[in-house]
Amino acid sequence: MSDNKLKIDRTALDSLLLKRFFYAPSFSIYGGVAGLYDFGPTGTALQQNLINMWRQHFIIEEDMLEVDCTIMTLAEVLKTSGHVEKFTDWMCKDVKTGDISRADHLVEAVLEARLDGDTLARKMAGLAVSADTAAAPAKAASAKKNKKKGGPVAAIQLDDEVVAEYKNVLAQIDNYDGDALGELVTRFEIRNPDTGNEVTKPVEFNLMFESSIGPTGHLKGYLRPETAQGQFLNFSRLLEFNNQKMPFASAMVGRSFRNEISPRQGLLRVREFTMAEVEHYVDPLNKDHPRFDEVADVKLRLLPSSVQLEGRTEPIEMTIGDAVAEGVIDNKTLGYFMGRIYLYLMSVGIKRDLLRFRQHMDNEMAHYACDCWDAEIKNSFGWIECVGCADRSAYDLTVHAKRTNEKLCVRENLPEPRVYEKLVCEPNSKVFGPKLKRAAKPVQEHLEALSDADLTAIKDALASNGKTTVTLTGTAADGEHELTSDMVTIENKTFTEYIREYTPNVIEPSFGIGRI
Repeated sequence: MSDNKLKIDRTALDSLLLKRFFYAPSFSIYGGVAGLYDFGPTGTALQQNLINMWRQHFIIEEDMLEVDCTIMTLAEVLKTSGHVEKFTDWMCKDVKTGDISRADHLVEAVLEARLDGDTLARKMAGLAVSADTAAAPAKAASAKKNKKKGGPVAAIQLDDEVVAEYKNVLAQIDNYDGDALGELVTRFEIRNPDTGNEVTKPVEFNLMFESSIGPTGHLKGYLRPETAQGQFLNFSRLLEFNNQKMPFASAMVGRSFRNEISPRQGLLRVREFTMAEVEHYVDPLNKDHPRFDEVADVKLRLLPSSVQLEGRTEPIEMTIGDAVAEGVIDNKTLGYFMGRIYLYLMSVGIKRDLLRFRQHMDNEMAHYACDCWDAEIKNSFGWIECVGCADRSAYDLTVHAKRTNEKLCVRENLPEPRVYEKLVCEPNSKVFGPKLKRAAKPVQEHLEALSDADLTAIKDALASNGKTTVTLTGTAADGEHELTSDMVTIENKTFTEYIREYTPNVIEPSFGIGRI
């Protein structure tokens, strides 16, 4: 078995857990459904203990605001957040049987099986020098014993270049998009390990469970894929409850749902699961944390994206203080919560040498995140993400505020008035409206949202050509619209600001309780 996996008799363990009713497949007397499980008395008690310790460690010790939001989520909310369009995985289909596999997991499993076969072949070649007679039966016994999700482990020695190439691919398997995964399937002749059949090119599959609200079916909804959105939508109420003080955090424990493509790893990849999430709201200009010094000397085993892109998987051991100072971890608040995650996992019994923090690479980064680290725990399936710690920037609050025209922001009195200059585009109402007609308001809103650099470009174009065009998307007046120099005036104006208004950034530790 690969060095990336613990050597455990998984069949015996699963049998014991089932026999003792630690957990069991849901609806088992009806044949069961993959990815759905019921917890028995012992499993329920253990899960509740994990939750109780999590509440003590985070909510009580950090004085967080706990909420409990609805599971059924309005489709418009998840469309705005980007989940309807981007909450997807890539899947391949067996061309003959129709069996579905998640593309990255399929490639990973097949390449790992080949590498295990190479390791086995090299060991047998070494034995053959002193024990030729033992080689043949050992090969047969090993091939029979070493079966895994990537297919039977055949003792076939690979060229050193091929081994290095496989390891390089596996080190950055999470960084491949659909086209890149399709290229890997073709280049390495990846087939369904259960049937030996070819598989189709990867296609996208949305992971959310769709539903409808009410008897008419006209109001579309989804079972929530995370607990975060309910917390974001209640930000203004939480800020008021906290007496307008920043920074602060909300927290929630609850069920989430993801329609996994091929849930084949027991409790590690299920379709209904318990999450515990923190949303820590912080000033984007000051991401320090008052308690950072408490974790600054904690040593973590880090696997930065730069190391993965080099094809390596060996973690770097650093203190959190050094990691933040050297820019490996982006800011002190993110580093603080990574330290708190580590201390929680240690307190519930995770062994230190079986834990690492892996940074997301660009292609796997969630659409809402600007930086993210996963706390991964090593088990018989390999390194499994159990906690994510993401800097979601101001993404969620910004998109919901824009969609609803509700201000999800913080207003703070400045100690000294702030005087600054800013380019302002003012329309000439006598010309602007009559020329653009119905497009006047969308074009004006577009111009007001432009940066100084964009307005400068428009100003220069009007000065040199007397006209220019602006392109609108996602509005009622999409397309190109012509502006002439008599329609707008663009000039610098001086402003005095007494109150600072900003949208907080969010640092989010997100725990998969079932996986832990």
